[in-house]
Amino acid sequence: MPTTLLQSNLPGLNLIHRGKVRDVYALSAQELLIVASDRLSAFDVILPDPIPGKGEMLCQISNFWFAKTAHLVPNHLTGKDVASVLPVGIDANLYTQRSVITKRLKPVPVEAIARGYLIGSGWKDYQATGALCGITLPAGLRQAEKLPEPIFTPSTKATIGDHDENVDFDRVVATIGADLAEQVRDATLKIYTFAAEYAAARGILIADTKFEFGTDEAGKLYVMDEMLTPDSSRFWPADEYRVGISPPSYDKQFVRDYLETLDWNKTAPGPKLPQSVIDGTAAKYAEALKRLAGIELD
Repeated sequence: MPTTLLQSNLPGLNLIHRGKVRDVYALSAQELLIVASDRLSAFDVILPDPIPGKGEMLCQISNFWFAKTAHLVPNHLTGKDVASVLPVGIDANLYTQRSVITKRLKPVPVEAIARGYLIGSGWKDYQATGALCGITLPAGLRQAEKLPEPIFTPSTKATIGDHDENVDFDRVVATIGADLAEQVRDATLKIYTFAAEYAAARGILIADTKFEFGTDEAGKLYVMDEMLTPDSSRFWPADEYRVGISPPSYDKQFVRDYLETLDWNKTAPGPKLPQSVIDGTAAKYAEALKRLAGIELD
């Protein structure tokens, strides 16, 4: 059975960051231990209920994609054994499938988003302005319509409780410099294009996805954190895709759609989820893991 972990507790290890989903520990000046919890955030608010097994599924699908795309862009994984760094007395079974040992990198302060379809905040921006992140799009596009080609639509990196803001490429250049901005854009679109083709052959459309990048001491760019997970992507079953609606999805859009039915102002604290939504979310994540990576967690 998948394990459930709302918050990690590793006495003796140096916790340096507790994010929306991941807890990050410093192992040394060069390496980190990253633990994917079962926390779920929606609209940038951490919800009170864990999704059992979610962290394990996120970690396993990320590891699959990191391996699958290593020939395109280097990633932060070291390949070292997680059990070897856990404190004495900690149940390794709780952590080994949801944790990785990684290179310690300098995060690039940009949310690197690739979009192949017009949905979510991109659809809202297009309706208002006819453009997305400074990119003018053809007139008359409908909700969930496939774009003429994938586009890079970056956003700011919000702190917990704040909302990301879509920005144009010039804002990214001003933030991190032209050379690094171009590297991030190129890497984002290269990975997305590869992954979208791979997923389409397995009956899943990747509508959009978000990447995190970091640099080492030499300035080399790596993709890090998570990759092409149901938390960071919209996965649509190809056989249920229709233009003009928000299609069914193997991701947390299922939770967002439920939350949109509530009288909630999308600020903390988040509302509790009914068991049917918790179970349904776990099932969607498991289906994505099975269909994309061929992995079933026992």
